[in-house]
Amino acid sequence: MTELSKYTTLHVGGPANRIVHARTEAELISAIADADAAGEQVLVLGGGSNILVADSGFSGVVIRVETTGNSYEIDACSGGMLQVSAGDNWDEFVLFTLEKGLANLESLSGIPGTCGGAPIQNIGAYGHEVSEVIARVRAYDRVEKKVTTFAAADCDFSYRSSRFKKEAGRFVILDVTFQLRRGVESLPIMYEELARELGVNVGDRVDTRKVREAVLSLRKRKGMLEGDVASAGSFFTNPIVSAEIASKLPEGAPRWPLPDGRVKTSAAWLMEHAGIKKGETSGGAAISAKHVLALSNAGSATADDIIDLARHARAKVEEVFGITLEAEVQFVGVKL
Repeated sequence: MTELSKYTTLHVGGPANRIVHARTEAELISAIADADAAGEQVLVLGGGSNILVADSGFSGVVIRVETTGNSYEIDACSGGMLQVSAGDNWDEFVLFTLEKGLANLESLSGIPGTCGGAPIQNIGAYGHEVSEVIARVRAYDRVEKKVTTFAAADCDFSYRSSRFKKEAGRFVILDVTFQLRRGVESLPIMYEELARELGVNVGDRVDTRKVREAVLSLRKRKGMLEGDVASAGSFFTNPIVSAEIASKLPEGAPRWPLPDGRVKTSAAWLMEHAGIKKGETSGGAAISAKHVLALSNAGSATADDIIDLARHARAKVEEVFGITLEAEVQFVGVKL
């Protein structure tokens, strides 16, 4: 049996009963269809960057998405349409777009994972989300047993969520098509932290390469680059609360008003001000010494160690602020 710890960025996870390496779209669809027909449990695994697998492992079949390849058309006026396979590395794809003179993905540099995982989680960073540039998503529908193409408007994107996440397990992403802008001028810089790193004002636009360098530098200092720390990236999402709850937060707490009247605040700020400290440990798990949102494997962690640490952090925030943190990672065989 293969230990799933080999395929997750947290380096935890017990054995898989069976693992299939799907390197083409046909192999991927066939593996899913065959497992479904046999009544097997299925775990679709991409880059393993947003998942916590139980120490007991997974009793069904693990299908690892390893499809690669892209096609693109770039027009001087309309920009670029790029269709990329689900198994392609996300950050390598971002770099590819910049090398082709295309903008709009620069602030999403350094996020670990695959291109197929990007729309599921609606990945985002520094004020921008991938849903802003997705034109369509092709997926295999395990209920209808056919390939379906979703326009962006049909993907039900929201903060760190999508139709594919809400209907977890139904759709297997095959490829994603992005509509990007031709040019070297970035999207507006939306976060003060990134603006300070670049030495510009919020709302300014700068060279896309400079934005990528600044984002990678910030993520490295926070231990959020793949390989820096054995983590799943940000373990919790930033809470979205009512205006009333936001008004009761202490002075200095981050508040980002949303169009629907609610307010987004910072999970990291809440954790730190609830008494969670960088470097804090539980068994072999640790709060990263670089960033409190990165719950990490300090070298000998089990999945139980990590979930215990997550429960501790969540309970402290709830006790102090009355806000329940929601996990960003996917749990397999464990519960928060």
